[in-house]
Amino acid sequence: MNSISLAEFDNNWYKPGRSRPTQVLWFLVGLPILRSSILPFSSLRRCLLRIFGARIGRGTVIKPGVRVKYPWLFVVGDHCWIGEDCWIDNMGPVTLGNHVCMSQGAYVCTGNHDWSDPAFGLMVNSIQICDGAWVGAKTVLAPGVAINEGAVVAAGSVITRDVPPFEVHGGNPARFLRRREIKTRRSGEKDLRPTLTRGRGQSSQPDASTALDQSHAERSVYVVTGGE
Repeated sequence: MNSISLAEFDNNWYKPGRSRPTQVLWFLVGLPILRSSILPFSSLRRCLLRIFGARIGRGTVIKPGVRVKYPWLFVVGDHCWIGEDCWIDNMGPVTLGNHVCMSQGAYVCTGNHDWSDPAFGLMVNSIQICDGAWVGAKTVLAPGVAINEGAVVAAGSVITRDVPPFEVHGGNPARFLRRREIKTRRSGEKDLRPTLTRGRGQSSQPDASTALDQSHAERSVYVVTGGE
Protein backbone atom coordinates (compact mmCIF):
# COMPACT_ATOMS: atom_id res chain seq x y z
CA MET A 1 0.00 0.00 0.00
CA ASN A 2 1.33 3.43 -0.94
CA SER A 3 1.84 5.83 1.95
CA ILE A 4 1.01 9.50 2.28
CA SER A 5 3.99 11.87 2.20
CA LEU A 6 3.04 15.39 3.16
CA ALA A 7 6.68 16.35 2.59
CA GLU A 8 5.92 16.08 -1.14
CA PHE A 9 2.98 18.49 -1.01
CA ASP A 10 3.33 21.21 -3.65
CA ASN A 11 0.87 24.04 -4.17
CA ASN A 12 3.11 26.26 -6.28
CA TRP A 13 0.53 26.14 -9.06
CA TYR A 14 -1.96 28.03 -6.91
CA LYS A 15 -2.03 31.81 -7.37
CA PRO A 16 -4.37 33.81 -5.08
CA GLY A 17 -4.61 36.69 -7.54
CA ARG A 18 -2.71 39.48 -5.79
CA SER A 19 0.93 40.25 -5.12
CA ARG A 20 2.69 39.04 -1.99
CA PRO A 21 2.88 42.57 -0.49
CA THR A 22 -0.90 42.96 -0.92
CA GLN A 23 -1.50 39.62 0.79
CA VAL A 24 0.78 40.55 3.69
CA LEU A 25 -0.90 43.95 4.06
CA TRP A 26 -4.30 42.29 4.21
CA PHE A 27 -3.32 39.66 6.78
CA LEU A 28 -1.39 42.07 9.01
CA VAL A 29 -3.59 45.17 8.76
CA GLY A 30 -6.86 44.69 6.88
CA LEU A 31 -8.05 41.40 8.39
CA PRO A 32 -7.48 42.38 12.06
CA ILE A 33 -9.44 45.60 11.48
CA LEU A 34 -12.26 43.70 9.77
CA ARG A 35 -12.56 41.28 12.69
CA SER A 36 -12.27 43.89 15.41
CA SER A 37 -15.19 44.19 17.81
CA ILE A 38 -14.44 47.87 18.38
CA LEU A 39 -15.16 48.78 14.75
CA PRO A 40 -18.73 50.04 15.19
CA PHE A 41 -20.24 50.25 11.72
CA SER A 42 -20.79 47.86 8.82
CA SER A 43 -20.13 50.74 6.44
CA LEU A 44 -16.49 50.81 7.58
CA ARG A 45 -16.12 47.08 7.03
CA ARG A 46 -17.67 47.35 3.58
CA CYS A 47 -15.25 50.15 2.73
CA LEU A 48 -12.26 48.17 4.00
CA LEU A 49 -13.17 45.11 1.95
CA ARG A 50 -13.69 47.23 -1.16
CA ILE A 51 -10.25 48.81 -0.70
CA PHE A 52 -8.78 45.31 -0.92
CA GLY A 53 -10.76 44.38 -4.02
CA ALA A 54 -14.04 42.89 -2.77
CA ARG A 55 -17.28 43.80 -4.50
CA ILE A 56 -19.79 44.58 -1.75
CA GLY A 57 -23.33 45.72 -2.48
CA ARG A 58 -25.27 48.45 -0.73
CA GLY A 59 -26.90 47.91 2.63
CA THR A 60 -24.92 44.79 3.51
CA VAL A 61 -24.41 44.19 7.25
CA ILE A 62 -21.08 42.68 8.33
CA LYS A 63 -20.74 41.84 12.02
CA PRO A 64 -17.52 41.68 14.11
CA GLY A 65 -15.37 38.57 13.92
CA VAL A 66 -15.92 37.90 10.21
CA ARG A 67 -12.87 36.40 8.47
CA VAL A 68 -12.22 36.71 4.75
CA LYS A 69 -9.10 35.01 3.38
CA TYR A 70 -8.85 36.90 0.09
CA PRO A 71 -11.26 39.85 -0.28
CA TRP A 72 -10.49 40.22 -4.00
CA LEU A 73 -12.20 36.82 -4.49
CA PHE A 74 -15.33 37.85 -2.56
CA VAL A 75 -18.51 39.21 -4.19
CA VAL A 76 -21.55 40.19 -2.11
CA GLY A 77 -24.86 41.54 -3.40
CA ASP A 78 -27.20 44.09 -1.85
CA HIS A 79 -28.73 43.91 1.64
CA CYS A 80 -26.94 40.78 2.82
CA TRP A 81 -26.30 39.87 6.46
CA ILE A 82 -23.01 38.25 7.47
CA GLY A 83 -23.09 37.25 11.13
CA GLU A 84 -20.43 37.17 13.83
CA ASP A 85 -17.48 34.84 13.29
CA CYS A 86 -18.41 33.73 9.77
CA TRP A 87 -15.33 32.39 8.01
CA ILE A 88 -15.04 32.96 4.26
CA ASP A 89 -12.11 30.64 3.50
CA ASN A 90 -12.05 31.66 -0.14
CA MET A 91 -9.06 30.28 -1.94
CA GLY A 92 -11.52 30.28 -4.84
CA PRO A 93 -14.30 32.76 -5.63
CA VAL A 94 -17.22 33.06 -3.20
CA THR A 95 -20.32 34.87 -4.45
CA LEU A 96 -23.36 35.94 -2.44
CA GLY A 97 -26.47 37.15 -4.22
CA ASN A 98 -28.88 39.76 -2.87
CA HIS A 99 -30.66 39.42 0.49
CA VAL A 100 -28.51 36.50 1.63
CA CYS A 101 -28.27 35.74 5.36
CA MET A 102 -25.22 33.94 6.78
CA SER A 103 -25.70 33.28 10.48
CA GLN A 104 -23.04 33.15 13.17
CA GLY A 105 -20.02 30.94 12.67
CA ALA A 106 -20.85 29.65 9.19
CA TYR A 107 -17.78 28.23 7.44
CA VAL A 108 -17.42 28.58 3.66
CA CYS A 109 -14.62 26.30 2.48
CA THR A 110 -13.33 26.47 -1.10
CA GLY A 111 -10.13 24.44 -0.64
CA ASN A 112 -9.77 20.68 -0.40
CA HIS A 113 -7.20 17.92 -0.83
CA ASP A 114 -7.07 14.89 -3.08
CA TRP A 115 -7.02 12.07 -0.52
CA SER A 116 -6.00 9.57 -3.23
CA ASP A 117 -2.84 11.55 -4.02
CA PRO A 118 0.21 10.49 -1.98
CA ALA A 119 1.24 14.16 -1.91
CA PHE A 120 -2.26 15.26 -0.72
CA GLY A 121 -2.68 17.59 -3.70
CA LEU A 122 -4.57 20.84 -3.30
CA MET A 123 -7.96 21.29 -5.00
CA VAL A 124 -9.84 24.60 -5.21
CA ASN A 125 -13.41 25.32 -6.25
CA SER A 126 -15.91 28.17 -6.02
CA ILE A 127 -19.06 28.53 -3.88
CA GLN A 128 -22.25 30.41 -4.74
CA ILE A 129 -25.04 31.44 -2.36
CA CYS A 130 -27.96 32.77 -4.38
CA ASP A 131 -30.59 35.45 -3.75
CA GLY A 132 -32.64 35.10 -0.60
CA ALA A 133 -30.82 32.04 0.75
CA TRP A 134 -30.20 31.52 4.47
CA VAL A 135 -27.10 29.68 5.71
CA GLY A 136 -27.63 28.70 9.35
CA ALA A 137 -25.23 29.11 12.25
CA LYS A 138 -22.18 26.82 12.34
CA THR A 139 -22.94 25.41 8.89
CA VAL A 140 -20.08 24.04 6.75
CA LEU A 141 -20.26 24.57 2.97
CA ALA A 142 -17.93 22.26 1.02
CA PRO A 143 -16.06 23.35 -2.12
CA GLY A 144 -18.09 23.68 -5.28
CA VAL A 145 -21.57 23.78 -3.78
CA ALA A 146 -24.37 26.16 -4.70
CA ILE A 147 -27.08 27.23 -2.26
CA ASN A 148 -29.78 28.15 -4.74
CA GLU A 149 -32.38 30.90 -4.60
CA GLY A 150 -34.41 31.01 -1.40
CA ALA A 151 -32.88 27.82 0.02
CA VAL A 152 -32.38 27.38 3.78
CA VAL A 153 -29.59 25.39 5.44
CA ALA A 154 -30.24 24.43 9.06
CA ALA A 155 -27.69 25.20 11.78
CA GLY A 156 -24.75 22.84 12.12
CA SER A 157 -25.31 21.18 8.75
CA VAL A 158 -22.60 19.93 6.41
CA ILE A 159 -23.41 20.74 2.78
CA THR A 160 -21.56 18.69 0.18
CA ARG A 161 -24.10 18.99 -2.66
CA ASP A 162 -26.14 21.79 -4.19
CA VAL A 163 -29.31 22.79 -2.35
CA PRO A 164 -32.22 23.32 -4.79
CA PRO A 165 -34.25 26.53 -4.79
CA PHE A 166 -36.70 27.09 -1.93
CA GLU A 167 -35.85 23.90 -0.08
CA VAL A 168 -34.81 23.46 3.55
CA HIS A 169 -31.90 21.05 4.09
CA GLY A 170 -30.18 20.01 7.31
CA GLY A 171 -28.00 17.41 9.00
CA ASN A 172 -24.62 15.76 8.42
CA PRO A 173 -24.65 14.99 5.61
CA ALA A 174 -27.48 17.39 4.84
CA ARG A 175 -30.75 16.02 3.45
CA PHE A 176 -34.04 17.47 2.29
CA LEU A 177 -36.36 18.45 5.18
CA ARG A 178 -39.20 20.41 3.61
CA ARG A 179 -40.04 23.16 1.18
CA ARG A 180 -39.62 26.76 2.22
CA GLU A 181 -42.83 28.73 2.53
CA ILE A 182 -42.74 32.46 1.77
CA LYS A 183 -45.59 34.64 2.98
CA THR A 184 -47.00 37.30 0.71
CA ARG A 185 -48.93 40.41 1.66
CA ARG A 186 -52.05 40.98 -0.42
CA SER A 187 -53.20 44.46 -1.28
CA GLY A 188 -55.37 45.93 1.48
CA GLU A 189 -54.72 43.09 3.93
CA LYS A 190 -52.87 43.46 7.20
CA ASP A 191 -52.06 39.80 7.78
CA LEU A 192 -49.44 37.73 5.99
CA ARG A 193 -50.75 34.58 4.35
CA PRO A 194 -48.55 31.64 3.43
CA THR A 195 -47.82 30.89 -0.19
CA LEU A 196 -45.95 27.67 -0.94
CA THR A 197 -43.07 28.07 -3.35
CA ARG A 198 -41.84 25.62 -5.94
CA GLY A 199 -39.85 22.60 -4.87
CA ARG A 200 -39.62 18.84 -5.54
CA GLY A 201 -42.37 19.09 -8.13
CA GLN A 202 -45.10 19.56 -5.55
CA SER A 203 -48.23 21.65 -5.88
CA SER A 204 -48.01 25.36 -5.14
CA GLN A 205 -51.29 25.14 -3.15
CA PRO A 206 -51.11 24.27 0.57
CA ASP A 207 -52.83 21.08 1.69
CA ALA A 208 -54.58 20.69 5.04
CA SER A 209 -51.63 19.13 6.87
CA THR A 210 -49.29 21.86 5.65
CA ALA A 211 -51.65 24.59 6.83
CA LEU A 212 -52.00 22.99 10.27
CA ASP A 213 -48.28 22.59 10.97
CA GLN A 214 -47.06 25.74 9.25
CA SER A 215 -46.55 27.98 12.25
CA HIS A 216 -44.83 25.23 14.25
CA ALA A 217 -42.53 24.33 11.36
CA GLU A 218 -41.57 27.95 10.78
CA ARG A 219 -40.62 28.36 14.43
CA SER A 220 -38.60 25.15 14.30
CA VAL A 221 -36.67 26.24 11.22
CA TYR A 222 -35.92 29.61 12.83
CA VAL A 223 -34.58 27.96 15.97
CA VAL A 224 -32.18 25.66 14.14
CA THR A 225 -30.82 28.25 11.75
CA GLY A 226 -30.04 31.03 14.20
CA GLY A 227 -31.13 34.66 13.99
CA GLU A 228 -29.42 37.86 12.93
